[in-house]
Amino acid sequence: MQRYFIYLAYDGTAYHGWQIQPNGESVQECLMKALATLLRCDVEVTGAGRTDAGVHARLMVAHFDSEQPLNTAQTADKLNRLLPPDISVYHLRAVRADAHARFDATARTYHYFVTTAKSPFNRAYSYRLFHTPDFERMNEAAKVLFDYTDFTSFSKLHTDVKTNNCRLMQARWTQVDETTWRFTIQADRFLRNMVRAIVGTLLEVGRGKLSVEGFRRIIEQKDRCAAGTSVPGQALFLTDIQYPDELFLEESDTPR
Repeated sequence: MQRYFIYLAYDGTAYHGWQIQPNGESVQECLMKALATLLRCDVEVTGAGRTDAGVHARLMVAHFDSEQPLNTAQTADKLNRLLPPDISVYHLRAVRADAHARFDATARTYHYFVTTAKSPFNRAYSYRLFHTPDFERMNEAAKVLFDYTDFTSFSKLHTDVKTNNCRLMQARWTQVDETTWRFTIQADRFLRNMVRAIVGTLLEVGRGKLSVEGFRRIIEQKDRCAAGTSVPGQALFLTDIQYPDELFLEESDTPR
């Protein structure tokens, strides 16, 4: 048995998120069906995380096991022929038998895009604002996040996680062009709905409805009801996931 990490991207517009759902199509389900067709057996796929409905991934990583060693380049090519146009496989890598796409990830990076311009071409990939907020003040508030590890105030209620602690590495707004800004946030792990709740609350700071100290108090309350409304999912992209080098096998180390 050989385990593989599969690196892929998807446009989440048509999907009910990454994880298999009883009431709608998911990216995980599409990938499992394609692998089952290719390998001629049922295949369990475990993702590095769970993106919500409408959220996109420039890079998602998942793992699966194969009874036979695979030619990684050929397998990626064949999967791309089987998958729909809005899901694309970059490549596969052989990993240790105990490697885990979710639990072994050391960092994840998300981007959230907002724009002040109406455009028929980016409406599915950014959140339109009707007034320009104070991004400098929003960055002041974003710096406050680094003083904390418990982000209960930005977590969806009644989740099955054991801890709401996360270690942040990046959190900053940058201007992309005249009308578009991007929020970059990186952490070792994220809570459900966390990025969208943080962005929604930062926008309240940028609109003058909340002070930087008020933002700090929201974090300290550890109460989701204290934070702002979550922003829409279509402007959120999972963009990078990092792993320790020792998880990966060289081609010569792959069992034959």
